[in-house]
Amino acid sequence: MEQMLSGAIAVASLLASLFFLRFWRQTRDRFFLYFALSFLIEAANRVALGVLWIVDEDGAAFYSVRVVAYGLILLAIWQKNRPTQR
Repeated sequence: MEQMLSGAIAVASLLASLFFLRFWRQTRDRFFLYFALSFLIEAANRVALGVLWIVDEDGAAFYSVRVVAYGLILLAIWQKNRPTQR
């Protein structure tokens, strides 16, 4: 059951990545590119969890991948909201 849920999360993350990638292609805004990369990393992480048959996902390797993915989201938000320099 856990593998099926992990696969569903991976597919949802991949779809979200494609969704943001489409907006990036239209606008060329790095905000959408960072979100697309973040969801793509999350999808790859979920696929790795399902394929490696690891029951314990509390390992440092899986959390460090999530930190990178969520860090990209924070970076995108920060860059979008920082004041422009004149």
